[in-house]
Amino acid sequence: MYPEIEPHEQGLLDVGDGHRVYWEVSGNPEGKPVVFLHGGPGGGSTPGHRRLFDPAAYRIVLLDQRGCGRSTPLASEPGADLSANTTWHLVADLELLREHLGIQRWQVFGGSWGSTLALAYAETHPERVTELVLRGVFTLRKKELDWYYGGGAGFLFPELWEKVVAHAPDGDVIGTYSRLLNDPDPAVHEPAAVAWSVWEGSTVTLLERPDLVAHFAEPQYALAFARIENHYFVHKGWFEEGQLIRDAGKLAGIPGVIVQGRYDVATPPVTAWELHQAWPGSELVMVPGAGHAYDDPGILEALIAATDRFR
Repeated sequence: MYPEIEPHEQGLLDVGDGHRVYWEVSGNPEGKPVVFLHGGPGGGSTPGHRRLFDPAAYRIVLLDQRGCGRSTPLASEPGADLSANTTWHLVADLELLREHLGIQRWQVFGGSWGSTLALAYAETHPERVTELVLRGVFTLRKKELDWYYGGGAGFLFPELWEKVVAHAPDGDVIGTYSRLLNDPDPAVHEPAAVAWSVWEGSTVTLLERPDLVAHFAEPQYALAFARIENHYFVHKGWFEEGQLIRDAGKLAGIPGVIVQGRYDVATPPVTAWELHQAWPGSELVMVPGAGHAYDDPGILEALIAATDRFR
């Protein structure tokens, strides 16, 4: 990774609906613009994300999407209203931020849920995208959600999956957790949030990382993360089934690299493969011996090779 750097610009952008989105810019103020889209949804950006880009070459834009990180209000707050937190609100927020920063076109980099948002944005505004770099592709199709929340991934992690379904004995994990996470009683929503969040934190790396699991288990983080993520999954991302891969032809002419861990449990390689086949001119880098996380072995090197190539 590139050395640690600090932002030279930052702020809270009023995007309407009572939301203010945190943004920051680091690297070269005159460099090639790139926007980093974090995962979750609800994961937030971190200082490490700046280090995926050559700071001498790139004008690096990070943001925290609605309801999470340093944006306000947080989804963990009592009575949080998520009605104005949808994929298409986030796509509109990106356009507002691009205009606010005076950027004509930018590279879009997204991993996991960030790849979903990157695809939704690029298919809506292809004229604004210079390149796409995607990691751990996720498109919210039924088969993807069924795999991770319907028991398929639980075949690999039975002792962890048991803790998830303990809160949803009827088997409807997404639907049951929606009710639990939105219950006003902390004795109900906090244990459910931690169980939902820890499931992801425990399964996104090839080898379990206790430090990452502990971060996902922190109650305030877990509640915002779980509420936003579950909200998006209940509504299937506000997509038609298969929409992002169906419309990948709109990306023709946009150079793109898809980086995928061979043993990614959270977003299995089939989605990256199907996107690659539907997206003319895309490049798929399948990383052996890697899981889902951007800093898993081989993933990081492939991502930085892509951003170096496009700088």
